[in-house]
Amino acid sequence: MSYLLHLLVSRGDLCHGHFLLVLSQQSPLLRTLSSGVQISRSLQECYRLLQLPDEGGSSPAQVKEAYLRLAKLYHPDSGAPTADAELFARVEEAYRAVLAHQSRAKQPDRGTEVEDENSRGTALAHRHYLSPEGVGSGTPFQRERQYRQIRVDRAAEKVLNYRQREHERAAAAEGALAERDLRQRSQKIKITQAVERLVEDLIQESMARGDFRNLSGAGKPLRKFEHNPFADPMTHNLNRILIDNGYQPPWVITQRDLRETTAQIRNRLLEGRARLGDPMTPKERSQWAQLCASVQEELVKLNKMVDNYNLIVPMLSMQMVHFSLSREIDRAVKGAYQHRLDQQRAREKERERRKEEKKRANALTKPNNYRQGLTSWMKNLLRLKL
Repeated sequence: MSYLLHLLVSRGDLCHGHFLLVLSQQSPLLRTLSSGVQISRSLQECYRLLQLPDEGGSSPAQVKEAYLRLAKLYHPDSGAPTADAELFARVEEAYRAVLAHQSRAKQPDRGTEVEDENSRGTALAHRHYLSPEGVGSGTPFQRERQYRQIRVDRAAEKVLNYRQREHERAAAAEGALAERDLRQRSQKIKITQAVERLVEDLIQESMARGDFRNLSGAGKPLRKFEHNPFADPMTHNLNRILIDNGYQPPWVITQRDLRETTAQIRNRLLEGRARLGDPMTPKERSQWAQLCASVQEELVKLNKMVDNYNLIVPMLSMQMVHFSLSREIDRAVKGAYQHRLDQQRAREKERERRKEEKKRANALTKPNNYRQGLTSWMKNLLRLKL
């Protein structure tokens, strides 16, 4: 017989010790088993392969449980160390044969074709999601791999279709936004045109009433471009309006604050050093140290203002460097020394001026004293003669 069964020992697996079944032809085996209800030798081997009693007294639930247990061991996708695609194919064929035998035992009068259809229609619970749908060729494991690849291709195609729909939806949304922006811009243009027409009407009415007849500078050219003829008129007019209304850029205000704060700190150091002697006494040195400490705190705040100013100043050449206490102290010492020299020179000039004034006064009073002395001498002489 061409459909004889051959027995092999499973992979030399001594821990299980089960005989596995190799079916030379699948379809003839099902036809042979469907020829009678009696348990044949090949069917007994199928029961043994499923680790069931070979008398055929197992229920369908027991057969299914035994098949699931072996599927966990030999299924190629189970991840177990005993997984083998060929051995699992033999276990699966034996399971189908046993199911076909049990179904024929329940319905012995039905034809072979009906039993074959029932056996082929029996779905495995754990392989529903692996149904190849008639795709592929080769062993069941090969067909399953081919079917998984087809499912991957289908999923990629669905993803591409979904992305295309999303792009189309986004493009439609962008088109709606562009249309809305266009409507808003057109509405703004209409409002601007309406305002311009209103202003023009008001100007014409004022001209008709003669409101512009007595304006200063009528008939004379405008002098709004005297500063720079190459400047943009619109920019110049806007800047002029801002300046006339007291507006100043933030960096200008910050620069002014920096200059004022720097002048106050330097005047404070200069006055404090000028009040102290040269050389300083220990008490004066302690006073000078306290003054320098307070100035150091103010310089820290001033340097933070310098950082903010450098961030907003429009030109790199206008940026400022940090202020140092040592440089400011040197400036104050030199300023105090120069102040002392200026005071000394002023005192010398004042002394010389007073000397000159005294000389002038003495020069004016000397002739008067001579005349008064001569007059008194003549009077005394006349008295003596009388």
